Amino acid sequence: MRRDKELAELMERFVINDGTHETAIPGLHLVRASQVSEPIYSVYEPSLCVVAQGSKVVILGEESYKYDSANYLTASVHLPITGQVIKATSEKPYLCVNLQLDMNQVFEVIQSMNQEIPKHSSGRGLVINPKSESLLEAVIRLIKLLETPQDIPVLAASIHHEIIYRVLQNDQNGTLKHFALVGSQYQRIAKVVELLNHEYRKPLKVEELAKEARMSSSSLYHYFKEATGMSPIQYQKQIRLQEARRLLLTENLEAAEAAFQVGYESPSHFSREYRRKFGLSPKRDLKRILEFF
Repeated sequence: MRRDKELAELMERFVINDGTHETAIPGLHLVRASQVSEPIYSVYEPSLCVVAQGSKVVILGEESYKYDSANYLTASVHLPITGQVIKATSEKPYLCVNLQLDMNQVFEVIQSMNQEIPKHSSGRGLVINPKSESLLEAVIRLIKLLETPQDIPVLAASIHHEIIYRVLQNDQNGTLKHFALVGSQYQRIAKVVELLNHEYRKPLKVEELAKEARMSSSSLYHYFKEATGMSPIQYQKQIRLQEARRLLLTENLEAAEAAFQVGYESPSHFSREYRRKFGLSPKRDLKRILEFF
């Protein structure tokens, strides 16, 4: 698309170094990578990812999602993922717009739309859809506001709402709508996900999570796996291991101390699960990461 080239050229005026760059527009980040990356473990927040150049693959549970300049990714709930930039060079770096989605804003836009919401949804919190010209144009207008900072307080919110509207227009399965609707099964699951992200250190009790979601334990398991691609226990494990890895990298902790901080009672159990997740023991994994960077 000619518009993709325009977006790429626009982004390169604002991001000349690799990394994720915060902007003056609330919730808007610009991402640049000039080479293929190592697999990166992180937690996606509810957000929209629009690639201008290059491509990336994201793994959620056992599922793989590839997106590039022909499509975009929407995350409707917090999800622990493995992401890897698979197409990028110094001449043509990977360039991506990441816009956080406030579910209250999504709900407001839904209310203003005269559109029927599908009764049934796949419920997966990660979706790839083909990019439309109208969505791309709105994203370009939002980025262009960075050239005139004085316009951001007046115009950014309305363009943000338009972008949400364009995404909802293409939400064929109603996934984003279901996560935003107050009282829906998936909106309740989103609350459980939020709880797990904040209290991952505590022992997981499915009965208490089911009570929080106002569901039976079996319904919680079903809808949680539909939304995240994994069970609540698997989700908690992913969050614990990713946080432990962060602690090892940034706090200079021993593996056993990191294990206890994220909720493991047995360092040996932690080491086994860490190796299963990242392919190496905590010590060797840390050494490999430091050598790479």
